[in-house]
Amino acid sequence: MNTPFDVYSQQYPNIRMERSPEGVLLVTLHEEGGPFLITERSHPDLSYAFEDIGADRDNKVVILTGAGEAFCTGARFADPAALTTPQGVATLDWEARQLITNYLNIEVPVVAAINGPVTLHSDIPLLADIVLAADTATFQDGGHFTGGLVPGDGIYTVWSAVLGPSRAKYFLLTGQTLSAAEALQVGAVNEVVPRAALLDRAWEHANRLAQLPNLVRRYTRVIVTQRLKSQLQADMGYGLALEGLALESLAAN
Repeated sequence: MNTPFDVYSQQYPNIRMERSPEGVLLVTLHEEGGPFLITERSHPDLSYAFEDIGADRDNKVVILTGAGEAFCTGARFADPAALTTPQGVATLDWEARQLITNYLNIEVPVVAAINGPVTLHSDIPLLADIVLAADTATFQDGGHFTGGLVPGDGIYTVWSAVLGPSRAKYFLLTGQTLSAAEALQVGAVNEVVPRAALLDRAWEHANRLAQLPNLVRRYTRVIVTQRLKSQLQADMGYGLALEGLALESLAAN
């Protein structure tokens, strides 16, 4: 008899899932086995996958990582112009809100193992409870202000929580790139480890967390994410509306 995991773990072509007997779920984001890309398929799939992961109470801890030499540095849409239409903007708005909401609704600890550069959706690994970075990782928000978009989908809220408002504004407005060592220094990540040792270290943390009592593990995740979840819920509606207005204006120019 198939379990829910047997079903949903096979539904997402760009999200590989493997679960250990101890209940640790390894989630690897990829594009045909290489570094993950944001596409019209993978963007909503992240939301649906996070919802499935959170609903499966057999998941005790989640490790989130990427494939290849980068965590996420690119996007590929079949029709980029369609994103600037009212329907395209509405779709992206809904996907962005559901993605973050479903991710933070996962009621078990999440360990991020950032395997390389991340310039798009850096909010995803930064919202993990334990954030590990390979020594090859770098951090930049290349998908918003310097790329012609308003950072209204929660990225400013997340980076403000990490860096503080002043440094977050500088980071976003200048396209600043942080090395792994710099990210550690400012508190964006918790550990920097050699690339070859990254997943081993993530498994060490995950296996330790999986041994804790179930409700202690689950409810600790709830309480440590509650404040940021509330802030994101307060900010994202307005932020996405402004991002959408600016995006639609591109089609008029």
